[in-house]
Amino acid sequence: MSKILIIEDEEAIADLEKDYLELSGFEVEICNRGEEGLQAALSGAFDLIVLDLMLPGMDGFEICKRIREEKNIPIIMVSAKKDDIDKIRGLGLGADDYMTKPFSPSELVARVKAHMARYDRLVGSNQKNNDIIEIRGIRIDKTARRVMVDGTEKAFTGKEFDLLTFLAEHPNHVYTKEELFREIWDMDSIGDIATVTVHIKKIREKIEYDSAKPQYIETIWGVGYRFKV
Repeated sequence: MSKILIIEDEEAIADLEKDYLELSGFEVEICNRGEEGLQAALSGAFDLIVLDLMLPGMDGFEICKRIREEKNIPIIMVSAKKDDIDKIRGLGLGADDYMTKPFSPSELVARVKAHMARYDRLVGSNQKNNDIIEIRGIRIDKTARRVMVDGTEKAFTGKEFDLLTFLAEHPNHVYTKEELFREIWDMDSIGDIATVTVHIKKIREKIEYDSAKPQYIETIWGVGYRFKV
């Protein structure tokens, strides 16, 4: 049974999320304080974390950053804050998704299932030989989920790796932000495509010699992005 950690200080919200997730077959643990949640996330064997942004003691930004230093499991950040700057910061720190309160528990369940299904598919490979993509100095090991740029390994979050791999596997194909969101996050963007923009920016910082003048991932203005070969 997949295990989910909810780090949420509003007990009524946490209990409601827990009930819906348990009805969907997940095992759920709740932490109501930031430090407690971080300790549980780092020491426990969780498959996904639902992380509130505003927490007593330690906020969700710091918790997300600390988790990402050690683990690559999906993180869904939730917050009552609607400002794009908070969303961009959260995604930039390695969150895989950002949900703005209030949202329906059924939507949370749908997103949890989508993230976990994709994560399981990508890390559950039983191929005997590693699947490698090599393009102009970039080496993507799909099996080991590692990226080398000119011989130097770069650290990627789960969704950053997925997005880079998808674009590299479809060179010279222009994708809209909406198409990339559906492909990588397995759900409709619902008008929110900031997630894609932030992840493209983070990827460029890791693979480009000059992220302001990208040589790999091109912006096609008014359309979207493509991986140039």
